[in-house]
Amino acid sequence: MVFLHRTSSARKKPSTAPISEPSQPKISHSDNNTREGGNGEEGIQKQQEEINVMTAILADAGCTLCNSGGPPFLPADPHKLRRHLENRFSSDKSLIPIFICGFSSYIQNPQNLPRVLISAPRGDGSSRSDSLVRVLLLVAPIQVQLQHLLLEKLPEYFHKDCAPLIEDDVARLILNHFRWLDFLVDSKGFTDKLLEVLSICPLQLKKEIIGSLPEMVGDQNDESVVSALERMLQEDSEIVAPMLDTFSNLNLDDQLLDQVVTIALSCIRTIDAEHMPILLRFLLLSATPVNVQRIISQIREHLKLACVLDPRAARHKKVKGKSLANNAEASILEALRSSLRFKNILCEVILKELKGIGKPRDHKVIDVWFLMLIYTNGGALQKSVEKIIKKKVIDGCFREALFDQCVRGHRELVQDYFPSFLSICEYLLACKEQPSRDFGVYMYTSLFEEFVDTYSRQEVLGALITHIGSGISYEVNSALETMILLTSKYSQELLPLSSYINGILDYLEGFNDENLHQVYEVFSHLALSARSNADSVGSSIANELLMILRKQVGNPDLKYKKMGIIGTLKLVSSLGDINFDAHLSSSQKTNSEEALELLKMSLDSCKLLPLPLILFYDELIELLEFTTLQPAIMEWMGKHVGEFESMFLSDLVGGQLPAKHTYGGLEGGLWINLDGDLSPICLNIFPLLSSCLQQSSSSLQILPANFLLLSVVERLTNQGSLGGIDALLGCPLHLPSSKYFVGAAWKSVTGKEKQILCLSLYYALNWIRELLNAFCTQVAGRVDCITQATKGETIAKLLKRLRNLVFVESLLNASLKLNPLSLPELHSFMEHSGSSSSSRHNHFRHTEKKAEKRKVPESTSPNNKKKSKKNSTVPESSDLNGKLRQPTILDALKRAGAVISQEMSNEGSSGLSSKGRASQSDEHQAFDSNEPKILEISPVAKVLDAQRFKLRPLLVDCLFILSFSESQDSCCSDPAAELPMHLYLLFDFHHKLDYFSPPSKQFPSLCSTAHKAPSGLGRMSASEFLNKIRPLFPSLKKHLDAAICTLKEGPETCQEHWKIQSSSAGNPDIPCAIASKSSVAGSVIREILCCFSKMLNLPDVCIPSNLPVLTDLLGAFQPIRISDDFRSGIQQFPSPGNIDYLYCGASSFLEDVLDIACSFSFSLASEVLVTLESLVKSTQMFLEKFLEGNGKNIQLGLVQGLLPFLQNRLGTSACKLLGHDWDCENLENGGKNKGDTIQRILQIYLKNNESPLDLLDKLACSILPQVPSCKTKSTQDVVHGFPTLCSAMFVIWYRVLHEENLAVLNKLIKEVVLLEKSRAAIQSEAVNGVLIKLRQSVNVVVSLVNMCKTHDKVTVHANAVKYGGKFVDSFLKVFDFLQAHFQVHNDIIVQVVKELQKATRTIQTLCSEAKGSKRTMITSKIPATKRSMERFLFHVKGLLHNTSNGGTFWMGNLKHKDLFGQVVSSQVYANGDNINEEVHAHMEADVEDRDVSDGQGDEDTE
Repeated sequence: MVFLHRTSSARKKPSTAPISEPSQPKISHSDNNTREGGNGEEGIQKQQEEINVMTAILADAGCTLCNSGGPPFLPADPHKLRRHLENRFSSDKSLIPIFICGFSSYIQNPQNLPRVLISAPRGDGSSRSDSLVRVLLLVAPIQVQLQHLLLEKLPEYFHKDCAPLIEDDVARLILNHFRWLDFLVDSKGFTDKLLEVLSICPLQLKKEIIGSLPEMVGDQNDESVVSALERMLQEDSEIVAPMLDTFSNLNLDDQLLDQVVTIALSCIRTIDAEHMPILLRFLLLSATPVNVQRIISQIREHLKLACVLDPRAARHKKVKGKSLANNAEASILEALRSSLRFKNILCEVILKELKGIGKPRDHKVIDVWFLMLIYTNGGALQKSVEKIIKKKVIDGCFREALFDQCVRGHRELVQDYFPSFLSICEYLLACKEQPSRDFGVYMYTSLFEEFVDTYSRQEVLGALITHIGSGISYEVNSALETMILLTSKYSQELLPLSSYINGILDYLEGFNDENLHQVYEVFSHLALSARSNADSVGSSIANELLMILRKQVGNPDLKYKKMGIIGTLKLVSSLGDINFDAHLSSSQKTNSEEALELLKMSLDSCKLLPLPLILFYDELIELLEFTTLQPAIMEWMGKHVGEFESMFLSDLVGGQLPAKHTYGGLEGGLWINLDGDLSPICLNIFPLLSSCLQQSSSSLQILPANFLLLSVVERLTNQGSLGGIDALLGCPLHLPSSKYFVGAAWKSVTGKEKQILCLSLYYALNWIRELLNAFCTQVAGRVDCITQATKGETIAKLLKRLRNLVFVESLLNASLKLNPLSLPELHSFMEHSGSSSSSRHNHFRHTEKKAEKRKVPESTSPNNKKKSKKNSTVPESSDLNGKLRQPTILDALKRAGAVISQEMSNEGSSGLSSKGRASQSDEHQAFDSNEPKILEISPVAKVLDAQRFKLRPLLVDCLFILSFSESQDSCCSDPAAELPMHLYLLFDFHHKLDYFSPPSKQFPSLCSTAHKAPSGLGRMSASEFLNKIRPLFPSLKKHLDAAICTLKEGPETCQEHWKIQSSSAGNPDIPCAIASKSSVAGSVIREILCCFSKMLNLPDVCIPSNLPVLTDLLGAFQPIRISDDFRSGIQQFPSPGNIDYLYCGASSFLEDVLDIACSFSFSLASEVLVTLESLVKSTQMFLEKFLEGNGKNIQLGLVQGLLPFLQNRLGTSACKLLGHDWDCENLENGGKNKGDTIQRILQIYLKNNESPLDLLDKLACSILPQVPSCKTKSTQDVVHGFPTLCSAMFVIWYRVLHEENLAVLNKLIKEVVLLEKSRAAIQSEAVNGVLIKLRQSVNVVVSLVNMCKTHDKVTVHANAVKYGGKFVDSFLKVFDFLQAHFQVHNDIIVQVVKELQKATRTIQTLCSEAKGSKRTMITSKIPATKRSMERFLFHVKGLLHNTSNGGTFWMGNLKHKDLFGQVVSSQVYANGDNINEEVHAHMEADVEDRDVSDGQGDEDTE
């Protein structure tokens, strides 16, 4: 008897262990057919006998088969029945075929088969239990034959209709009996037979059988099941869903699992959307560390979301079948989200996969959804998702079209993930990077447009209001920009939600000017929409806005008045726009009437104070420049500005004053008259100024703004021409007599009269600036409104006015130097201090008191010297952000290292080397003498610079004067008198470029800013500015060439030429001297190079739309001929016309300029080098931005070799500067600025070398040790080839070499990490190369640290301790790499460790001596360094113990030695607080590794 081990299973298959049974005869179709095909009577009789035998056997076991149409009766204990049958068949095996044949014959009757398949009643009268077939299948001797018999009966019922009840469906009844059998005698045979029948089943039954396979077959048959299902899938793809369900329930080994995953992956492209969620869930839940990467990659590549609509069509919301597709997509996304939530490895691999994709075209919609699903699941990965999205947006990989495919037209789909999308919007809009914020703006707008329900839109508006209240400038700007976009498109829809938008008004006090403009533009859109809306909500919004504006305009506090003026004029720009057509009721006023009332209200409220009126005029000017107003408004403005003549002008008779009058005891006269006797009018500055001082109010403050408004109105109403006011360009100015500015006359005037003299020059200066702003519009670019003759005359007058401007500014600077005075503000910039400033801006009441306070000599104390030097460069109310200060031309001369003439040096304006040696008493002594005062004519105005932020700005059109030149015959080839004029404009050009430069990380921009010099750029963006000045690029090159020629000619100054030009411009005949040609020429060169460098570094210059600008910029700075030496550096030189050729040409040109600059000035030469560096950076930026998709006309292979070529040329140029024989005295006396310059040059030299490590090794080990520790007479005899490496500059070289060596080590560590991560086997040559570089880097740091023995400066020792500790700390990161390759490369590794020990011992000695001598500069760096060296000690111990055979490691206390290796008698210092720490830290490790060292002694390491 055979015992059968029956096992039960939950959902899984029955036990698959085969039962050992004797072979049984099988019943086949042929046997039945033979019996049936024989003698009919005999066959029937035989069948009946077999049935009788079968019935008798069952009856003996207690089962009654015959039951008048019902199922057979089973005994009360089915287990007893099974045991009886097993015993019977086991004892008499001949009964088995008879029983099977009888059973087969019995079920031939269609009525009998269902009877034995349905549940049979028990003899105990209990409810139904198992069927007879179920019981017989659990009888081992007959199980196999019975299984085959039932499977062969199955095809007979394929084509019968599926019954609603399972009792009537014979095929399903048969299949149900194979489920959950306790055991299988022949698992493989049954599986093969079942799969054979399965292949011919109809689809519905096939799906049911496939889904039930795990419940029928054994585990050992998984391979055949998988193979069979794979074949069936190729024939019929509709079985994929039950097939996946079966695969999920099979207990597969790794090999079969990989095969199953491969099958599933092949279905992604063909499966229908309905079954896609099942497939994705199966794949993701089947992911293992081995196959997860392949699964994610295949899903990304082949998964096509069912409803990727055209965003344009989606906006119309009329796409058929969208809801069905959205349901399918929702199921797909839910399947992905649930799978990602349960398996963290999926999220990690997805994020890693997306990080590695760097091209926009490789990103797909599923990438965005993957990130959003991970983000929605929450957890620690949310931050990672945010960072990835931000990086992708900044890199341009995630674009608006990709986001559109996710959101547009998928409202129902995105609804569940709306909070996540909104959170991502919030994150992006709060980023510092502009591309991130721009994308956040687009996402906010898209979500608002897509979700039209009130709740969603309230959420969007609430998030935007939160951004606006953050107080962070860039975040506020972007949020308000989003609000403008929404209100301009959907103002009607936003009216019911206006209560949310009104929350913006709570933050008005913290906004800057730009924010205020944005806020009121938002409310203007709403107000205009409300005017055409009869709704009570809309009218209330308009009324509330008007009420707020009236309150603000009428407020005496200038801060609130400013808000009201900006808001009123913003509303006027909307109401008065000629293109705006509103449908108003008959009772409402027209838009122009409403606008005129607002204008008059604002003007009336500003008349009493000058600054609000200036603001009003400036805002009105900006409004007119960007908006075409209705004729009625323009007519009113024309009448208002028509009062200018009566307010500020007076008539002349024959070009002279009708009568001479004195004002305040001073005589007046006409200045800078360009029209001579033909001038009918003059500007009444002097009389108005005298009357203003008496009345404590000033109409002159509004003069520049009023005139600019006049010019704009005139130009707009006369088709761009200023012919109606052209007399103002050449008219003279009525100012105090010029005699008061020379000789002893200045001493004779009182303090109040000196105030009048200075203020008159100040107003004249700003008047000339506005003349240039107004009339440069007539000559800038292509102007058709004037004739060529008029244009030529205008250009000549503009050049003279520019000469007047330089002269008057120089005279004002000299006057302010002797009579300090707080000048009134003449432009609309106001600070957001929160305090009332009405009294602060009344400049005429307390001027004398301020002047008296400031007359204290600057040289009375050392502290005053420092304060005055600081105040000369920083405005009184300057912002903490130093970049916001307008640079002066003095700064330009200083940066260029210019040497000013002897007269100028007496005032301390001699460039970088000036340290304020001239005293104030000397200046007074020179002025108080009876000798005539000499005025220095130069664009440098260092005293005036402290208040330059108060001046009227020059507009961009004024820069076009650079393209003009005076036509008069001159006595010298390149008139020196024109150099200050060019430099003046270049200085302003530089300032405007600074405005567009990215803000410094040290000074983040805030909403509330203090005074800064106005740029005159208005709303102009960087791209607009570059395109505007594009025609000036050749002029910059021309002036650069001219300045270089002037520099070559020598320092001689042509005073006669200046006098002639000054006289022709109408300047008073005041004895004056100009700065030397060489100094101004050097400044011109430097400013042009600075401007060129800044334009190259502007982010906007590398966007595709600005490629023509970049081409023109590079094309302007091309040499006449590129030298053969330059061409030889690259194998195939670029072809002319290509962008790479232009880069090469610009580099060649700058190298030629560098050769010339090296002959004159170290500072000038260093500036050329910095410009070369900017050119190389621009090349790198160009390669990154344009090579992908935009550089189709560029030879890619050649361009890719361009950057290394230019970098090598840059490194060679830096070496040339360092090796040039400069005046060592000049270098040593140059102070910090000179040291910073050498530091930057050295960094450029090291970073742009082909082999930085070899160069570091050469410098640190061979060249630096030759430098003496102190200056000696023989220091000038340079033996190392670098004159800039003198004793004074040694510390700078020392620190830079440490920094660069540490940077090289960190790059080497990254290289090691990449080697270890690479799947390919690491080549021995690669490892050896890394170890050689490590040894070189260690040699460098050892050599540098050992120099402390010869250089005893504290700074040298401090740098050795600081950077030595950092080096050791970084070196620890390669110990795993060293340990992995120790057995093969033990010699070089031990050598590296032993070599580094020399440096660490020296550093230990430096730390000990510093503590003993209490050198705080060193002791502050000791703790971190000591920790690094202790970690190094134990890492070495671990390395040698883990890798050495029989090696020993000994640790003990170091002997106390000095830097020269001499043992010191005692280690105890006067302050013994840290003795224990010293003993603990000073440890030594001795390693004896005879296998490594070949028995030649011990190895010491610490």
